[in-house]
Amino acid sequence: MTRTSTDKTHDPFFSRPGVRRLIPFAVITAIALVFIFENRSSVEIRLLIPMVTMPLWGALLIAWALGILACAFTLRRRSKRHSRRPDGRTDLRK
Repeated sequence: MTRTSTDKTHDPFFSRPGVRRLIPFAVITAIALVFIFENRSSVEIRLLIPMVTMPLWGALLIAWALGILACAFTLRRRSKRHSRRPDGRTDLRK
C-alpha cells in the first residue's frame, strides 16, 4: 500500500535518533551539575602563572563548559567531513 499525505505514522518518542542522543547527554549533564554545585568550597588554582582563589564549583563549571565546547566543535567538524558526496564533491551542481 502506498503511503499518502493523509496517512500519519508516529514513531515512539524514545525511538527517534535525536532523542536517543539527547538522553545520555541530559543524564551526564545533570550528574555533572549536581557534582559541581555540591562542591562549594574555595580553592586556590594555578592558571599558568597567577594563583587564583575561586569557588571549586566555578572551576568545575568552567572545565565542564570547555568540555562541552570541545565536543560540539569536534562533532561539527566530523559532520562537515562526512557530508561530502561519494565522488568527492560538496556542491550539488553537475
